[in-house]
Amino acid sequence: MKKFLVGVTALATALVLTACSGNAGGSAPGGGAVAQGDPAGGPTTTSAPSSTPATSSPTPTPSSSSSTPKPTSSKPKPTPKPTPKPAPKPAANAADVPCKAALASPGVSACVDLSALKTWLLQDGKVIYGPVKQLPGKKGHATPTGVFHVSAKVKNYHSKAFDAPMPNSVFFLPGIAFHTGSLSVYSHGCIHLSAAASQKYFTTLQNGDVVQVVA
Repeated sequence: MKKFLVGVTALATALVLTACSGNAGGSAPGGGAVAQGDPAGGPTTTSAPSSTPATSSPTPTPSSSSSTPKPTSSKPKPTPKPTPKPAPKPAANAADVPCKAALASPGVSACVDLSALKTWLLQDGKVIYGPVKQLPGKKGHATPTGVFHVSAKVKNYHSKAFDAPMPNSVFFLPGIAFHTGSLSVYSHGCIHLSAAASQKYFTTLQNGDVVQVVA
């Protein structure tokens, strides 16, 4: 009886030593796999990852029945026509000026052509303004002809003799001047100019400048 108890005890001790060895979770002495311990107490079998790659789904092939969009034909836009440049105005020709004394005068001068109803401003024999329309004195009050000089300038002169305004007056004879006036009514001897022309004559001509009037 005592030998039987000793044998049972030795067998129990061998089982305990096998359970606590360092082989837990590793390889068994025979090289086989050993079940790893589960925290809950039951063995959990570890499965090796599959070496077979996942089969990829085939790329869908576009249906041959789908219609290819036809290119839209667009009409070419008309080429814009170039805008024609205005032709440059020909330079005033001094040869058209009939005032020899004014052309020969150095500095600024003025020429008045009574028959052509034109007038010019000159500088050193070259036209710098004009010709522009002018209207001289009427019959019985004709504008004198000859070579004169600017004697006075009055911006807003008023004629006492005729009770009439004479803006931008440039006098070259007593009572005779370039000034703003009607281009449809003859004067009493003065040279009527448009407002723009009279302003130009007023600012350009200075005392002593030559004014020549020809018939």
